Amino acid sequence: MTRSTRVGVIGCGYWGPLLVRNFKGLPNCQLKALCDVKEDRLKHLRALYPDVEAVTDYDHFLNGLNLDAIVVATPVKHHFPLAKAALLAGKHCFIEKPMASSSAECEELIDIANRNGLILMIDHTFLYSSPVQKILDIIEAGDLGDIRYINSRRLNLGLFQKDINVAWDLAPHDISIILHLLGEFPLCINCQGNAHVTPRIEDVTNMSLSFRNKRFATIQSSWLEPRKVREMTIVGTRRMIVYDDLQTHEKIRVYDVRVERPPHYDSFAEFHYSYHYGDSYIPHIQQEEPLKVACKHFLDCIASGRQPLSNGQAGLDMVRILEAASASLKMNGAPVNLPSPHEVPAASNNGARNLRVVEAPTTALGR
Repeated sequence: MTRSTRVGVIGCGYWGPLLVRNFKGLPNCQLKALCDVKEDRLKHLRALYPDVEAVTDYDHFLNGLNLDAIVVATPVKHHFPLAKAALLAGKHCFIEKPMASSSAECEELIDIANRNGLILMIDHTFLYSSPVQKILDIIEAGDLGDIRYINSRRLNLGLFQKDINVAWDLAPHDISIILHLLGEFPLCINCQGNAHVTPRIEDVTNMSLSFRNKRFATIQSSWLEPRKVREMTIVGTRRMIVYDDLQTHEKIRVYDVRVERPPHYDSFAEFHYSYHYGDSYIPHIQQEEPLKVACKHFLDCIASGRQPLSNGQAGLDMVRILEAASASLKMNGAPVNLPSPHEVPAASNNGARNLRVVEAPTTALGR
């Protein structure tokens, strides 16, 4: 019988309790300890999980409770020191997105994990969602034709962060999905935005990622919208997809619409675009909570030794893109070139088309 993995979660603010709930409910997992400097947060979780030890001392949490794996769910500025200490202590590590505050910090964490044979996984939650997996299936089947562009909007009122801007907070979800679907690293990034509420922390940004063959993606992120929006449009040469994550049952709709330019014409009077309007359909999706799938994947990777779908390299790629976006913001949206794909691996060591998880249906902390 496989021994249960002993897991501890540090950071019990906004996202931490969701991770606690999911790890607590998984087989072959012993959620053994929680850690946060704020006693009121621990008191609430103690009431929900009386069998889980709750401490405020990270050193005791890390070295005194015989844990196998550490889950880091703190503000971004604490990701690197906490994860580094965990990896150096021989613990597998699961880190909330983004992986760290800089690409140099990401590279150091990857190096420590590799040298010690430890699993390092980043919480790019939407890679584990059924709708995103279904969209990738549709793309790989050729139903959309060639992808022309992707447009994404992730908008709401708050939650305002104090250590990162809205691009670092919200855009990682969209970036991870886009890299997963396109299977390549962007060549260039433009980003514009403004800080309306907190000085020097942008609460509205518009990002554009340019890829090969004239493909591009746009990402709008905001903490200042009256309505919550989670929508992505994927436009292909044959069909188009609208993915609305706020829909309960109809998250994906495929539109059989396209426009074609006539290949030959003799005069302007003969020139007419050809518009095709077909039916739309809603693919069936077997729903499962993405975060639960991600947590289970982390445990499976610890047991098997295989690399996670959202491994350290994927986390590094994400932070490189966010750093480029920050540089573009400082230059009022001027383009920032990224290293070519052969210099910087794409979303995984094997390329995004191999990034697939197959699941049976089956130190101020917190935020």
